[in-house]
Amino acid sequence: MKNVQRDIEERTNLTGTNQFELLLFRLGADSALGKSELFGINVFKIREIVAMPSITPIAGATAYSLGVVNLRGQIIPVLDLPAIVGCKPKTGLNIMLVTEYARTTQAFAVESVEDIVRLDWKQVLSAEASGAAGKLVTSIARLDGNTDGSRLAQVLDVEAILQLVSPPEGNQVDAQKVGPRLVMKPGTIILAADDSFVARSLIEQELQLLHAPFEMVKSGKEAWDRLNALAIQAATEGKTVCDKVALVLTDLEMPEMDGFTLTRQIKQDARFHGLPVIIHSSLSGSANEDHVRSVGADGYVAKFVAEDLADAMRRVLPS
Repeated sequence: MKNVQRDIEERTNLTGTNQFELLLFRLGADSALGKSELFGINVFKIREIVAMPSITPIAGATAYSLGVVNLRGQIIPVLDLPAIVGCKPKTGLNIMLVTEYARTTQAFAVESVEDIVRLDWKQVLSAEASGAAGKLVTSIARLDGNTDGSRLAQVLDVEAILQLVSPPEGNQVDAQKVGPRLVMKPGTIILAADDSFVARSLIEQELQLLHAPFEMVKSGKEAWDRLNALAIQAATEGKTVCDKVALVLTDLEMPEMDGFTLTRQIKQDARFHGLPVIIHSSLSGSANEDHVRSVGADGYVAKFVAEDLADAMRRVLPS
């Protein structure tokens, strides 16, 4: 486990290569086949890995809560990840993954940590596109590349998990917080890319409240392909892409092409000159914000604060 912890500290600067590090772990036997499958979380979300410490149960805690731990002076809630996913650990809850997500810190109890693997996002397929969609799985990683018999790992949707554990009241975006409608050039849309069903639902609600026409896609590659199609269409009409698209709103972690690569390709292509890009991600922290600036994004918003997202879009849209 010490080697895995060291890898997390040393292997995070992959944003220029459309690659990422996936932490692999096991949760125990699943309820369907009784097998212990591999699961994964992006290393960027992992703050540290520790042997399971003493947990203090909390009276009246929500389902799936094991309690809290005091880790170097910080009180952190601990969630029973095998119970959430529907697995039964064979050897117990031995490891705690401390994660940072959307400006919050929480820990997940797991049975064991296996490895960290470096993958190209092209090795990761959308769970929906592959027909393997589950409410808590955002994508499927082919660990040995695009080969028959490749080991598979289920990449968990942290947004969906946290919503399941403590859903927001009403699960609705507050119209008063997002403010007045967006002012957009007539005939333009907002092109939004996110692989999480939960995130897409919240983004769609907000854009509808802002009376902003939009198209939603599930990956950076889908967004890039759509932009290229719109560029061709605009050219045949004697227009530019900015006559078709007001701004691009993208997540960072997405199958096939991540948000860093999408943003960099947009900013390096003369056809898309002047097209604003906002990165909207649960990967918060100064290191990720530095990477966002390095690829030329016009804005960065941590998920999911509706008023912050609305303000960011107003800032970059042409007045």
